[in-house]
Amino acid sequence: MSHDTAHALHPPTTTGLDNRKLAIWTFIGSEVMFFSALIGTYLVYKGKSVVGPFPHEEWTSPTGEHFEHIFEIPLVTFGTAVLLFSSFFVVLALAGAQRGNRKMLIGWLSATVVAGLFFVGMQVYEFSHFMDKGLGYTTNLFGSTFYTLTGFHGAHVTVGLIWLGTLLILSLRGKIPPEKALNLELAALYWHFVDVVWIVIFPVVYLMK
Repeated sequence: MSHDTAHALHPPTTTGLDNRKLAIWTFIGSEVMFFSALIGTYLVYKGKSVVGPFPHEEWTSPTGEHFEHIFEIPLVTFGTAVLLFSSFFVVLALAGAQRGNRKMLIGWLSATVVAGLFFVGMQVYEFSHFMDKGLGYTTNLFGSTFYTLTGFHGAHVTVGLIWLGTLLILSLRGKIPPEKALNLELAALYWHFVDVVWIVIFPVVYLMK
């Protein structure tokens, strides 16, 4: 689909962008400020917990179990890689939508959704095991800021999954032709955003001591 054809599909705007694309960029801008505040809060209170568990120190749970550290770095690293690959998958799905290649669209969009489900499942598993290790939301400052920051990110990933899942159902029904590829492009922009946010969260929370 040529640029002129794409431009003709939406009303003219002063920016030259489709109104929906301008809206999603505006929304993403506001979300950047939101997550900047959450990450800033986490950093401000980092290391100021009075009681454990602490993020990068040995910990003995109330049940007597001893842990070298509370984080499961290998699992989270793998989940991070899966999430980053999902951004590549959604780019390929969008390319398929724009070219009218329904098989490519459905295949890569399905891969994106599966990758997102794995990431959310990883967070649910992690949260439940943290609870078992004695880290609750009100246990200490680390627990409160950790659950707030990563929980909000997980909620955003879940919203993205619902959005992409809806588009997958529509694509299976043949309702995303090339002229409607913008519907997927908007979701892809949001998905890239949650991936970029995690690229910041992962080293700040899990790697920085």
